[in-house]
Amino acid sequence: MHQDDSRPAMALLPQAARRAYSRSMMTVATPLLPPADWRDFLALTKPRVMTLVVFTGLCGMLAAPVGIPPVLGFTAILCIALGAGAAGALNQWYEADIDAKMRRTQKRPLPDGRMDRESALHFGVGLAAFSVILMYFAINLAAAAILTVSILFYVLVYTVWLKRRTPQNIVIGGAAGAFPPLIGWAAATGQVATLPLLLFGLVFLWTPPHFWALALFVKTDYANAGVPMLPVVAGERVTRRQIGLYTIPMALVAILPWPLGLTGPLYGGVASVTTAIFAALALVVATRTTGADDTMKPEKRLFSYSILYLFVVFGALVVDRWVFA
Repeated sequence: MHQDDSRPAMALLPQAARRAYSRSMMTVATPLLPPADWRDFLALTKPRVMTLVVFTGLCGMLAAPVGIPPVLGFTAILCIALGAGAAGALNQWYEADIDAKMRRTQKRPLPDGRMDRESALHFGVGLAAFSVILMYFAINLAAAAILTVSILFYVLVYTVWLKRRTPQNIVIGGAAGAFPPLIGWAAATGQVATLPLLLFGLVFLWTPPHFWALALFVKTDYANAGVPMLPVVAGERVTRRQIGLYTIPMALVAILPWPLGLTGPLYGGVASVTTAIFAALALVVATRTTGADDTMKPEKRLFSYSILYLFVVFGALVVDRWVFA
């Protein structure tokens, strides 16, 4: 009754006043999100992923033939961390709709309703700009340029262009996570060289078997979200074969710095042993078939080991260069 009585009175108001009234009612009807907690902003940066990014960047810097003052070295690593965090935040801003459909990502700040998308966008853009500007003025142009390319590649090429369009998203998009060793090396030397390019190639070729192992045991999530990951569009058999095929050039690139004389025997030995273990785990995944209630233990084992593998190989590189150089 109250709504019916108000309509004649509303009709007497000017059009602008009616619009203002409607907007005010919409504001009242739509509850505002509470201010985001600092932990939500931290979650936007994907801190687990950032750990590996920062570590490979640090190893690239420490493996360089020239030293860098500690304060500048810390600044360079900080910039790499902030740039990686910015890329993660912008990725979550753009993929909030996908994340809401996947059990693995439903509790992220945006799909869980703990933060509005505009805040995530501003945070990501601000973090990206600050990291690049600081890298340029505190370190050098080369490191800042590569950092810029890495952020743009992850956000525009992988997230916006590839992720929803092609099962090759991980193959091409893997370059985004391969830039940190180049950035660290460039921060120390102002240029790039053969060794950091090989490290770039190692991470680039490591990404498909690493990520496809994950995609095999969360295939349902990607299918529900409509993301064309390889197991979803091509099936498990093709995915397993591709894991095995990509492991071959990855293994060659991992060991190559030793016969080229770019590293010593410590790196060569560690890389050879750990890569052989990686290849053995990948072979099991590549050749097996699954049953109805398969728990995907070999795939989970390969995924977990692949993370440890990169930490060990890059760590061995630094020890080899510092102890035996």
